[in-house]
Amino acid sequence: MKKYEAIFILDMRKVEDDGKAFSEEFAKMIQNWGGVVNETNLMGRKQFAREIKKRKAGVYVNFVFELDAEKETQIREQFRLDERVLRIMIILFDRPDNVRSTLAAIDVAE
Repeated sequence: MKKYEAIFILDMRKVEDDGKAFSEEFAKMIQNWGGVVNETNLMGRKQFAREIKKRKAGVYVNFVFELDAEKETQIREQFRLDERVLRIMIILFDRPDNVRSTLAAIDVAE
């Protein structure tokens, strides 16, 4: 299993509880696929620099989870047509456990 980080931008008009129900649904889906959700961060409402689908703001939700590599594409397909999701980004999570920021990682390496 690989460790991933996913950031979802949700449409404020389609989500009423700042993403709580969405995060529970996502966690349940990952667990059903045999994965583990390590961290969920409801980041709240944020303004966009540029409009996305004629929306000026959205609700950000961040997840850190472990899942098989072939299931990662299924997540994209699952939420590609979901009208609540404006954007999705999934990347490999490779942040060291004891470092809080990338600037601190540079200081330690030198």
